Amino acid sequence: MLKLNLGVYLVTDRRLCGERGVTNVVREALDGGVTIVQLRDHDATSRELVAQGRALRKINQAAGTVLIIDDRLDVALAVEADGVHLGQSDLHPVDARRIAGPELFIGHSVASVREAEAVAAWPAGTVDYLSIGPLRATPTKPDAASPLGVDGVRRIVTATSLPTVAIGGITADDVAQLWTVGVDGIAVVSAVCAAADPRAAAARLRTAYSEVSNDG
Repeated sequence: MLKLNLGVYLVTDRRLCGERGVTNVVREALDGGVTIVQLRDHDATSRELVAQGRALRKINQAAGTVLIIDDRLDVALAVEADGVHLGQSDLHPVDARRIAGPELFIGHSVASVREAEAVAAWPAGTVDYLSIGPLRATPTKPDAASPLGVDGVRRIVTATSLPTVAIGGITADDVAQLWTVGVDGIAVVSAVCAAADPRAAAARLRTAYSEVSNDG
């Protein structure tokens, strides 16, 4: 079983990847140092998600990195992904764990201390990590909760013992400050998917992360 390395967490966006395609952008981002990939595409059909998931599974396996599927446990199981990420309105993580068993990584999105504290009441091992956000407003998820800012992220980090990753308009310039509040990784969408050179963009993020975490 692969290790869950949240350091530089790429969430895909088909629109931002454009004509280059998600697979090619992810391949370049992995070359640049991304440590974990989440396939997110709310507009795709189930069959499109499975096809894309299988393509990403191959290149993530070759790179030795974890592949997470956003929202869809059925797709995660179909493509033999390493995990699933579930938001507040998705299948409840307790139910997902019961279905998937202990081997699948399960991530969960939280936007408040209350939501983070609720996770502690679930059976041990239900969730492997929490995604905290948004740090700031971002067009890639217009229905997200109100921006937390760094102080808001800090409050949620201190409310949980689980590993955490911050998300929401993050760039390489934010990494050092977020590291000081206790997150274990940073998740990005636009910073890589919208970059003219995804590999170089990922490398900048990985360098920034490595400088503060002594990783890599």
